[in-house]
Amino acid sequence: MDLFDVNWLGVVLAAAAGFVVGGIWYGPVMGKRWMGAVGLTEDDIKQGNMGVIYGAAFGFSLLASWTLAHTFQTYAELGADLSVFVKVITSFGVALGFIVPAIGTNYLFSQKSKQLFFIDAFYWLLFYTAMGLVHAYLP
Repeated sequence: MDLFDVNWLGVVLAAAAGFVVGGIWYGPVMGKRWMGAVGLTEDDIKQGNMGVIYGAAFGFSLLASWTLAHTFQTYAELGADLSVFVKVITSFGVALGFIVPAIGTNYLFSQKSKQLFFIDAFYWLLFYTAMGLVHAYLP
């Protein structure tokens, strides 16, 4: 399989879905709690270079989305039957089995709060689930 033989529209739309989830999660749903947990104010946020921050974050979302697409495509070429459920639960499993333990370990050693861990961990579960849904319907 060619590394780049994926549905690029699906890759971009899945990355955008994860990005939208982030905007909602870190905006109206958990924005104030998250800012408090990381020790930032709205003024601090406004001082950041938002173009660079959002651009890089979307770039990371594209990388994660492409990785899922490539993984699903590889499994399909090996004969796996990848239903909508399998793609969604696999995406959720990536977050639960890889992302959550990674941030959890980092937060333990950097002595971040449990509140921040749960805010961020739940976000990543939602992020990957959203991407899995898009990849499931746009193979």
